[in-house]
Amino acid sequence: MSTIAAISTGQAAGGIGIVRISGENALSVADRIFRSVSGVKLTELKGYRAAFGKAVFQEKELDEAVALVFRAPKSYTGEDVVEINCHGGLLVTKQVLRAALESGAVPAEAGEFTKRAFLNGKMDLTAAESVMNIISAKSDQAKQAALNVLDGSLYKKISEISLSLKRISAQMAAWVDYPDDEIEDLSDEKLTNTLENAKNELKTLISRFDRGQVILEGVETAIIGKPNVGKSTLMNMLTGYEKSIVTSVAGTTRDIVEETVTLGNTVLRLADTAGFRETDDTVEKIGVDRTRIKSGRATLILAVFDASAALDGEDEEIFKLCEGKNAIAVINKTDLDQKLDTEIINRVFNNIVYISAKEERGLAELEKTVEELLGTADFDTTQATLMNERQLVCCKSALDSVEEALGSIEAGVTRDAINVNIDVAIESLDTLTGERATESVVNEIFSQFCVGK
Repeated sequence: MSTIAAISTGQAAGGIGIVRISGENALSVADRIFRSVSGVKLTELKGYRAAFGKAVFQEKELDEAVALVFRAPKSYTGEDVVEINCHGGLLVTKQVLRAALESGAVPAEAGEFTKRAFLNGKMDLTAAESVMNIISAKSDQAKQAALNVLDGSLYKKISEISLSLKRISAQMAAWVDYPDDEIEDLSDEKLTNTLENAKNELKTLISRFDRGQVILEGVETAIIGKPNVGKSTLMNMLTGYEKSIVTSVAGTTRDIVEETVTLGNTVLRLADTAGFRETDDTVEKIGVDRTRIKSGRATLILAVFDASAALDGEDEEIFKLCEGKNAIAVINKTDLDQKLDTEIINRVFNNIVYISAKEERGLAELEKTVEELLGTADFDTTQATLMNERQLVCCKSALDSVEEALGSIEAGVTRDAINVNIDVAIESLDTLTGERATESVVNEIFSQFCVGK
């Protein structure tokens, strides 16, 4: 494979910028653009060594730099790797990268360093996918869940299930192919027990998926309510700054204002929506229509009510929008005299929180209620977790095949037919870990990575 290079730090000014070079000629390419103060060549250094010097190009000094050498196979990619650390200005890192490309390297594609780590056996596909989850993590739970997958928790669990199926598949195949040899027949009881265990393990993984996605990706959350109940003030309390305009004039928010916040262990992709009311204002009416659409798509609804005002007919539509959804009634303005009929709220909502967004009171109670409702409060990040839809589809496919095999046993189907179902389940699980993933699947996964990782 060609020798690749890319900037591996963020595209913003910082203390350090890193240009990573990987491939068979990484050391010789780096020697063309780096001069150590000691005069030693990078090709002469052992792995896990560093040299201080200058990054150069065509005899022109670009910057002071430190070159780190990693020898194959003990590197991130499994190839020879050099990381040139220079000052973190955008100009200087781009100049060092350009020098590397002019000296024999080619631009790395998106995720190509991690892709090479996978192809060279440094990590399985589930661990590779977790790298992007670590980079994009917005909460400690999300980071911990991704780190555990990177450490192999998901790979080990899937491999255990796959290995148990491979053992019974091999035993059945041997008995069918060599009936005259003294091969012990696999009992129906052992076959059924193995398949039942696999089914239960897969169901557990699948059942954790939705809660895991809330942890990893966050949850679409709509803040809805009538005008002037304090939706925008709540939005500002959650974000920690004045994201939404707050006035005493009803109908100030006319379009959806969005922001991502971390509330305890839960990432909320918030949308502050226009207030529900009948209006002749064309712009405000469009905002109300968008609110209805956003509420329908949201996974979580924070329905805000004014504790100092009585309910009216427009609240009925809010009640309807919350039916069948994860919804929390947020009773705001508790610092004022109460006029709201809370008995009606209690009949409609299972989850109610009392706050004063203006005085920033009630945030802890709202955090606790959100975590309990979404199941993030007790989510165990040390357990194997499916990280994305691809992994979920593989697990569901394997489960379907295992259940078909169990049904075939009950129906008295021949062993060779049962083994077909088991082999399909094994193939799905091995596709999940990458052992049988097609080139197109691998390319699609790594195309979603950032360049330089």
